Amino acid sequence: MDEQTLHRPVRSFVLRQGRMSKAQTRAIDTLLPLYGIPFSHAHLDLASAFGRQAPTILEIGFGMGDGTAAIALQHPENNYLCIEVHTPGVGSLLKQIEDSGIKNIRIIQHDAVEVLDEMIAVNALDGVHIFFPDPWHKKRHHKRRLIQAEFIRKLCAHLKPGAYIHAATDWEEYAAYILETLAAEPLLENTVEGYAPRPAYRPLTKFEQRGLKLGHGVWDIVFGSFRKSCW
Repeated sequence: MDEQTLHRPVRSFVLRQGRMSKAQTRAIDTLLPLYGIPFSHAHLDLASAFGRQAPTILEIGFGMGDGTAAIALQHPENNYLCIEVHTPGVGSLLKQIEDSGIKNIRIIQHDAVEVLDEMIAVNALDGVHIFFPDPWHKKRHHKRRLIQAEFIRKLCAHLKPGAYIHAATDWEEYAAYILETLAAEPLLENTVEGYAPRPAYRPLTKFEQRGLKLGHGVWDIVFGSFRKSCW
């Protein structure tokens, strides 16, 4: 085993690209140059990336992008910087951007941890959305979970005063783990007692609606940053 393999960080995702539709492929080819931001080792100038100054929400892992597109349409006053590693999902969101004329989304197709480390400045974000991250439900895979104490601490450095972190999951054990992890971070404060009601800005996905009809639960966790800096 070489040194690079030995020290490779544990990823919170596995690349399963799946099939690409013709529309998704076309969107990647024609729209990613317009709405995508290449990974870089330099801090991103958000005002230049979006062509304006506006509150910026980071979304980590948007799946096929249905919820992301709906939120961006409902809140044109915000900028949405969206991270996803899976190409079909990126293609899907790009197609929705074109079909709905969405102007306030930019996409980075890269690992979220590396994007935070390299591209996002301190105190740059007004909010973070992490909706339905992979729960990695087997105990031996818990180390792959995106939401860990170290990651939350890292995330805090990029939050403006009064910014928020909003996570949602349909896996009850993971919900309890997320709540416990965020509650343990001294630079965050729960906005409610325990789990939060679903905020109006987070739309119900088709998957979520089917689950609710079957009696499955969904848990929202919303914490606010109450200090000027995490450092």
